[in-house]
Amino acid sequence: MTPATALAALRAAGDAAKASEMHRYHKVDRPYYGVANPDIDALVKEWRAEVDLNTRLALAKRLWKSNAHEARVAAAKLLTQARIRPDDSGAWDLIASWVPDFDAWAVADHASIAGQKRLVADPARLDQVERWTVSDHLWTKRAALVMTLPWTKQNNPKPGDLKIRDRVLGWAASYVTDHEWFIQKAIGWWLRELSKHDPARVTAFLDQHASAMKPFAVKEASRKLST
Repeated sequence: MTPATALAALRAAGDAAKASEMHRYHKVDRPYYGVANPDIDALVKEWRAEVDLNTRLALAKRLWKSNAHEARVAAAKLLTQARIRPDDSGAWDLIASWVPDFDAWAVADHASIAGQKRLVADPARLDQVERWTVSDHLWTKRAALVMTLPWTKQNNPKPGDLKIRDRVLGWAASYVTDHEWFIQKAIGWWLRELSKHDPARVTAFLDQHASAMKPFAVKEASRKLST
């Protein structure tokens, strides 16, 4: 499997009318092929079965570099895996290298899901993510919250996970006066997910910070508290 072959397969699976719709929807100028996510999933599954890890990393790197929407989604999906052996193979470094390129939510979220797996595998990488929280690039700041969503989901977190949960809540607190829509949305998203498992922390956060947040973000954060 070569990058050229992979790109050709994505183009062949595309639809011109859907590509135009996607371009209008995502509002970012880049190539769109008009390939649905389930079809990307099917192609990625085939590619993963055909190549070793080093080839998969190289393929993901080249697909991302192409800048095509579906190719970047496929690159992220190639690296979305709970266990990668060896974990220091370069998968995390490659995903982190993509973060400055984030410019739209869909591609950023697919790459962030891949990043979530690598952070859970080695939480020491959060030291690097923390540096993103002071970036001038809104998508980098947003990625710090999206990639740490796994720490909102534990019903019975270990003490170390609770420390990470509080650490990320500290990052979110530093964001509350940034009224960029995607930043406020990310705060609300993180808090909403946490509220399903740890409503006390979310309530305490909102008691302290809701007045500085956008109303829609407070509403999003509070949506599951009363259910």
